[in-house]
Amino acid sequence: MEPSSKLPQVGTTIFTTIGQLAQEHNAINLSQGFPNFNPDPKLLELVGESFKKGHNQYAPMQGVLSLREAISEKTEHLYGHFYRPESEITVTAGATQAIFTTIAAFVRQNDEVIVIEPAFDCYEPAITLFGGKSIPVVLEGNDFKMNWSAFKSAISPKTKMVIINNPHNPTGTIWSKSDMVQLQDILRDTNIILLSDEVYEHIVFDGKPHQSVAKYPDLAARAVICSSFGKTFHATGWKMGYCVAPKPLMQEFQKVHQFNVFSVNHAMQVALAQYVKDPKHYVNLGSFYQEKRDVFLKGIKGSRFKMIPSGGTYFQLLEYSDITDEKDTVFAERLIKQHKLASIPVSVFCKADYDQKFLRFCFAKTNDVLDKACQILNSI
Repeated sequence: MEPSSKLPQVGTTIFTTIGQLAQEHNAINLSQGFPNFNPDPKLLELVGESFKKGHNQYAPMQGVLSLREAISEKTEHLYGHFYRPESEITVTAGATQAIFTTIAAFVRQNDEVIVIEPAFDCYEPAITLFGGKSIPVVLEGNDFKMNWSAFKSAISPKTKMVIINNPHNPTGTIWSKSDMVQLQDILRDTNIILLSDEVYEHIVFDGKPHQSVAKYPDLAARAVICSSFGKTFHATGWKMGYCVAPKPLMQEFQKVHQFNVFSVNHAMQVALAQYVKDPKHYVNLGSFYQEKRDVFLKGIKGSRFKMIPSGGTYFQLLEYSDITDEKDTVFAERLIKQHKLASIPVSVFCKADYDQKFLRFCFAKTNDVLDKACQILNSI
C-alpha cells in the first residue's frame, strides 16, 4: 500500500536523527533534553512501594484524585489561582500528550493557530493533523524578544488558538510581567484559546519569578496550561504530566483524552501525589540547574562562541558566527563527526526560513560531562 500521508512534509524528528548520529560517532550528547542522572531516591522508593501495594490497574480517567488535589494546592500556592481537582485538572502521559490533546479538542479545519517561533517541534504537526494552519510569529534579535505589534497583526477572524512556551525551549528566554500583560490585553476581547506550555516552570534563573498564565485572570480564563513531572523530577522517561484549565475547556479536553490514552500510570500517580506535597522537591530546582548553567558558561568563557545566559529551561544557546558561516544544520553535523559533540540546530524549530547561527546545548548533565563538552568547545 502507498497511503496518502496526512503529514507529507514530516520525517524523522531531529532528536532521533541527531541521537543516532551521536551514537554512531561516540559523541558527547548535549542534544536531546533529558538529564543523565537519576531522580531523587525518595521518589523512586515511593514508586516502588506504590507498585507493591497493588496500584497496577487503570487509574481514573482524570487522574488519581490525591494527585489532582496536590496539583491544585501547588498551583494555588505558587500562582494564586485555584483549580478544582474534580473538574479542572487532568493527569496526562507527559506534556506532549496534553498539548496534542488540546489541539485535537479545539482546532478544526481551516482554523489558524499562532505559534511563537522558534517553536518546539510537536506543535505544528498536531495543528496540521486536525486541519488547522500554523501562523508563525518569530522572536526577534539575538535576545529573542517578542514583537507585540507583529503578534497583534497576526491575529485574524480565523485565529482559534495561540500557543506560548514559557520558559522557552529552545531559546532559554523567559517572559516578563510586561509581556504577560500585553498578551492579556491583546486577547481580552477575543474568543481565542490559549495553550500555555509551561513544562520548565520551576527552572527559572537569577532570582526571577515564573510568569505563569495562571497568575493572570483574563488569560487563565481562556487557557489550558500544560506541565511536566518528567522535566521537574528528572524522569522524562516516565512520560508523566498534567494540565489545568477552566471547567468548560477541561470538559472538551477530557472528551478527547478518554479516547486517546484514557488514563496514565497508576502507581506513579500515587507516588507523585505524596512527593508533590513537599514544596522542597521543586522550589529549589532553579538554583540546582542555574549552578549547572554557570558551570557550562564558565567552562566556555574563553571560546569563540557567543552567548547570552539562559534565563530558564536547561538549555543554552551558543552563537557561532565568529567560527563559520555554515548553516546551523551543517555545522551541527560537523560538530558531531569531527569533534564528537552533539547539539541541536535552532533552525529546525522554525517553519519560516531561519538561520541565525545558533546551536542548542542541554546542560542537564553531570559536571564531568559538561567539563568534557567545554574542552571540545574551547578547542574549536
